[in-house]
Amino acid sequence: MQTREVDATAVQALLAAAVAAPSIHNTQPWRFGLDPDSRSILVRVDRRRQLPTTDPQLRAQYLSVGAAVFNLRVAAEHLGWHPVVRLCPAGEDPDVLATVRLTGTAAPGQPSLRALHAAIERRHTSRMPFTGRPVPDSIVSEMTGSARAEGARLDVPDIMATRRLLRLTAAAESRNTVHSARAAEARTWITAPGADAAYGIPLTSLGPQDASRRIPVRDFIGALPAPHLPALRFERHAQVALLWTTDDRRHDWLRAGQALERVLLTTTAHGVRTSILHQAMEWPDLREAMAGSRRRCHPQVLIRFGYGPEGARTPRASADSVLEPLTGRETDAT
Repeated sequence: MQTREVDATAVQALLAAAVAAPSIHNTQPWRFGLDPDSRSILVRVDRRRQLPTTDPQLRAQYLSVGAAVFNLRVAAEHLGWHPVVRLCPAGEDPDVLATVRLTGTAAPGQPSLRALHAAIERRHTSRMPFTGRPVPDSIVSEMTGSARAEGARLDVPDIMATRRLLRLTAAAESRNTVHSARAAEARTWITAPGADAAYGIPLTSLGPQDASRRIPVRDFIGALPAPHLPALRFERHAQVALLWTTDDRRHDWLRAGQALERVLLTTTAHGVRTSILHQAMEWPDLREAMAGSRRRCHPQVLIRFGYGPEGARTPRASADSVLEPLTGRETDAT
């Protein structure tokens, strides 16, 4: 079977899927290059879109880039290619975090990601209350299997363990609220209504606070004189899942990002909404506490999931604006 050409239409489709990935504060910290000789997409980190106070080790930035890599894989399979991924490839450009080489079709019998393609456009973070209706065990099993397929783990705790994780998240949220530098950094990524911004979170996309204080929703606004939505009562028994890895290196963060997006797309395909509770991961002692008594458990993100309203769309940079010209021999190692 002849492999299709990597033409402009295909590149647009690939990058449109990539930039639809979730990222911390919607910073979208990625850039892409195309090497036509090796038929590879180069995935670069955009160091201009860092959060030095919230994410000094760049772990959350790598998670975000990993999520974009997964969307590239899904789109590539949807277009008929078999994507071959190299994470942190050796080369002259240290900002290249991954390469996605577009090869012929996958071997017969190999599981396909094509079924997740429609979920890329439909996936949005929901900061609204969920109904409290339990997500069936069959879907939860698919979620945990999705994480494992990407080299990560996903734990869905019982009620008592869930409450412990939410208490740790609430403690982190309280710290963030009184930490002036962190609060100011978060507010720089909130955009005013009507602003023509491709990055950040529109003020109108922020959800309400939980009137019962059971769910620690991130408060981006704080004491600023900006309109706040009235507090609402969230679900009484939240369903959460802790995504973690057995190691905590750059490769693991990129794998965790791919696992995160695979889980999110799996839930979206089943009509399940999700939101990310990342606050505790931003404080080393609280992140360590999230692991509990498990050995070699490095928590990466806490996912809240359930049934409820669709999340509001956040802006995205255009595919053209994130595509950079190829320079040097950046794919020699691929």
